[in-house]
Amino acid sequence: MVREKYEMPVQDPAVRAKNFNEVALGYDAEIALKEAQRCLNCKNKPCVDGCPVNIDIPGFILALRENDVERAYEIISESSSLPAVCGRVCPQESQCEGRCTMGIKNEPVAIGRLERFTADCHNEKHNNKKGGSTVNERKIAVVGSGPSGLTCAGDLAKKGYKVTVFEALHKPGGVLVYGIPEFRLPKAIVKTEVDNLLNAGVEIQTNVIIGKTLTVDELFEMGFEAVYIGSGAGLPKFMNIKGEGLNGVYSANEFLTRSNLMKAYIDHPVTPIMKGGRVAVIGGGNVAMDAARTALRLGAGKVYIIYRRSEAELPARREEVLHAKEEGIEFLFLSTPVEISGFENKEDVHDPKNGFVNGIKCVRMKLTGEGEDGRKKTEPIPGSEFTLDVTAVVVAIGTSPNPLIKNTTSGLDTDERGGIVVNEDGMTSREGVFAGGDAVTGAATVISAMGAGKKAAVAIDRYLDCYAATGG
Repeated sequence: MVREKYEMPVQDPAVRAKNFNEVALGYDAEIALKEAQRCLNCKNKPCVDGCPVNIDIPGFILALRENDVERAYEIISESSSLPAVCGRVCPQESQCEGRCTMGIKNEPVAIGRLERFTADCHNEKHNNKKGGSTVNERKIAVVGSGPSGLTCAGDLAKKGYKVTVFEALHKPGGVLVYGIPEFRLPKAIVKTEVDNLLNAGVEIQTNVIIGKTLTVDELFEMGFEAVYIGSGAGLPKFMNIKGEGLNGVYSANEFLTRSNLMKAYIDHPVTPIMKGGRVAVIGGGNVAMDAARTALRLGAGKVYIIYRRSEAELPARREEVLHAKEEGIEFLFLSTPVEISGFENKEDVHDPKNGFVNGIKCVRMKLTGEGEDGRKKTEPIPGSEFTLDVTAVVVAIGTSPNPLIKNTTSGLDTDERGGIVVNEDGMTSREGVFAGGDAVTGAATVISAMGAGKKAAVAIDRYLDCYAATGG
């Protein structure tokens, strides 16, 4: 039995730091078969319990061992609408692979890499192949085309409903297209997954802002019998320190959207972005890693990641941290910004902002114990201030749900964070309205959002069955 995972082929760090091509190159058939043979095919399937959408992991890996890739894909697709995406961006190490029996004494089976291999093989052969069609005219509206909305829509379409997804941006995919960089999740992969749903009968309308273009009330007036809100958490958080209004200070949402969705990295882009210089990224999650590695590819001569806790507390995936380090990004642990400095913009008197970034002042931190949330608390060390010479700052310290929908929908309860309150089935306080994913929990993982969408699809189907049975 091979104790360690088979290595994932990747681009050389010196090469990939200068391009937006996918870093991880994927297993070939020979390596995939060898990795699949490491699976113990456990009867109790602990890996399945660790998967938010409960994929039959031993089942699909067994199919791979039998060289039946299409059967493996069918098994995955029974539970997941976005296998090529999940195989790339899900934190398998803390979910399915974290429960893998093989991982008790050895490295766990590379479940995510095998899922990616399976989905990519299928999509190469069957891209744009027509799927099923709706079997009834009962209409359901889904707000948001991110992972939660797409999963809910796909599962409801399989059940025969006529599903329409409303997306605020001009391309479907939500955070998959605006938030995750090309080098980690190629947009062609997202398009293929979206096309699979379109071919299964799902309709997607872009440039529709629910709460602005249409309200939830108007959706019901249009004949939709239920509404699922999967609008994500797109409202960025800031530190509220001096200098955050300077030119060159971005939220990670803005920075990544300009690069990923608007292609600001190309010559003469429609949506500009500051390129080159020296960049500081504040935060320690996957979004911070994405922003830092994007800044590097945009030509930054130096990129810092500033995180107020130690490396052991970094919430980002280990793989993303490793890739960032390999590419030359410098980590400043136990540090936090206290002020962003700038100089006046005398060349453009019409510029509404107070000049441009020319530095960021930080203070060293120390760990002081464990907080109520289980994370280490920190406090500043007096007299430990230092200043970094930077020309741009990206704030990646989290997001919260956009208040637009809650402010335009009567009878919709929200919590103190702005998240929509739901019961165990995903039903909100408003009759016929369900919600899930980041719109409920705040920023979380792609797969957890998919799990919420999958759960809501079951609840919506049950709700409409009861609604019809009672003549409602």
